[in-house]
Amino acid sequence: MYGAEHLQAFGGLPAVDFQPKDDPADRPAADDVAWRISVEPYGDDDRDRPWADEFADFLGAVDPAGVKALIIGQWGEAYEENSSLPIDLVIAAADRLTSLEAVFVGDLEAEQAEITWIEHADVTTLLAAFPALTEFGVRGGSGLVFPPTKHDRLRSLTIQAGGLPVQVVRGVLDSELPALERLDLWLGVSAYEGDTEVTDLAPLLSGTRFPRLHHLGLRNSEVENEIAAALASAPVVARLRTLDLSNGTLGDEGAAALLEGQPLTHLDDLDLHHHFLTEAMEQRVRSALEPHGVRVDLSERNEPWDNRGAEGRYTAVSE
Repeated sequence: MYGAEHLQAFGGLPAVDFQPKDDPADRPAADDVAWRISVEPYGDDDRDRPWADEFADFLGAVDPAGVKALIIGQWGEAYEENSSLPIDLVIAAADRLTSLEAVFVGDLEAEQAEITWIEHADVTTLLAAFPALTEFGVRGGSGLVFPPTKHDRLRSLTIQAGGLPVQVVRGVLDSELPALERLDLWLGVSAYEGDTEVTDLAPLLSGTRFPRLHHLGLRNSEVENEIAAALASAPVVARLRTLDLSNGTLGDEGAAALLEGQPLTHLDDLDLHHHFLTEAMEQRVRSALEPHGVRVDLSERNEPWDNRGAEGRYTAVSE
């Protein structure tokens, strides 16, 4: 299954595909949009070209000093060439991209590559090269390397995967990110290297990491119920404004654990969409939280495959 689509916005700006042949008079200002740089290796038009050429044309057509947000789309056959190719090129242009505040790596849809086919490398080199970044995102977990890193200004970190290796999660949680406000991790399934267990999240759940964190997404997980049960008593919850447990295998047992644990009435939003709750449990969640002003997303109720109960539950994004 695949639920990741092209970004429509990033870094607080609308996403726009860079088109080398656009009339310069019709092109947005460098700082008005999030620029997506992408090629089509399977096409029969002029977009079937090296990503390096597309990026060079971009730097020549748009004032790089004004660019605030950059989206790295398809850079070739993503399952054969890893993301170090575009990353190294962007880093080489760091002295020209002096206003860059947001970078997303791997904005591909299923028609271009399944999420587990997107090959990565060490993406933290971008954080080291751009100390002014405030938002960073990655799609795909295959080959992904995220050693513990230090970055003083990063406020938002998103990693979307059909299976997120535990070494990546540990690297994130061991990083020094004092400004981090939003953390969104798609943990995925064990069949695609998503081997993170709830115990691996202990530094995060303890509330001792990331002192400014107010949004937490632990999403798209096949152990969503166990995560919910751990969050029921996790110190980090008390300072959150939004909690996102969507796209996973959450059932009545996980929702009940949340409601029977510490109060959640301080939240602004609780996102549980794509779930396996019964209608009765949905009503129980709404009755407990909505009168206190909590916005609850319980859309996309699912039924287990083949009437197999808990074993038939599935995440929104896997392969």
